[in-house]
Amino acid sequence: MSIIETEATLHEAHRDNHTHRDVSGGWLRPAVFGAMDGLVSNLALMTGVAGGAVSQQVIVVTGLAGLAAGAFSMAAGEYTSVASQRELVQAELDVERRELRKHPVDEMEELAALYVARGVEPGLAREVAMQLSRDPEQALEIHAREELGIDPDDLPSPTVAAVSSFGSFALGALVPVLPYLLGATALWPAVLLALLGLFACGVLVARVTARGWWFSGLRQLALGGAAAALTYVVGSLVGAAV
Repeated sequence: MSIIETEATLHEAHRDNHTHRDVSGGWLRPAVFGAMDGLVSNLALMTGVAGGAVSQQVIVVTGLAGLAAGAFSMAAGEYTSVASQRELVQAELDVERRELRKHPVDEMEELAALYVARGVEPGLAREVAMQLSRDPEQALEIHAREELGIDPDDLPSPTVAAVSSFGSFALGALVPVLPYLLGATALWPAVLLALLGLFACGVLVARVTARGWWFSGLRQLALGGAAAALTYVVGSLVGAAV
């Protein structure tokens, strides 16, 4: 029995089911990384300070200071990183634009050679390259995708990356502080809530990446728990020494 019965059936299946996630946007990576970093770093910071046998007020101030400093640091780092990446891409696009203007025939032959290397017949590849090269902007976009592996119209935004990173880090870093703000007087509610938050973040990442939710959640839980335990031991040793 044929799997694809008619052209209409194929079109219907492709339209309804063949969709892809946004893998090139500038918000997902900094948002996920920011939330994880906020949870792990602030939990580790607070447990390290708590290991030194300090007062509840010191732990809260430490957590809030870590939230503010980390969020601004993450946002600045993401903005600079993505802006630098865009500038590098724009510089390479300018190089390609000049080559297309100065050596249009050579660039057309180069594009045809790329299609031939992918299995297109030489005559057809040259004809396709010739037609695509008639529009300079279209030619630039195609050369950028084929040679540089980028889409000039879909570059990540430094502002989006910075805002996503700032907000997600602040939200993640707030989780271990929240029990204290709500009246907790011991460390364990903050640790428990933060570990649950790490597991939830892992599950959320699994939904985006289509990996097993239990594996992703437990992985984040283990990494965050290890960081908190290590800093608590360090804090205890330093606190006993001083």
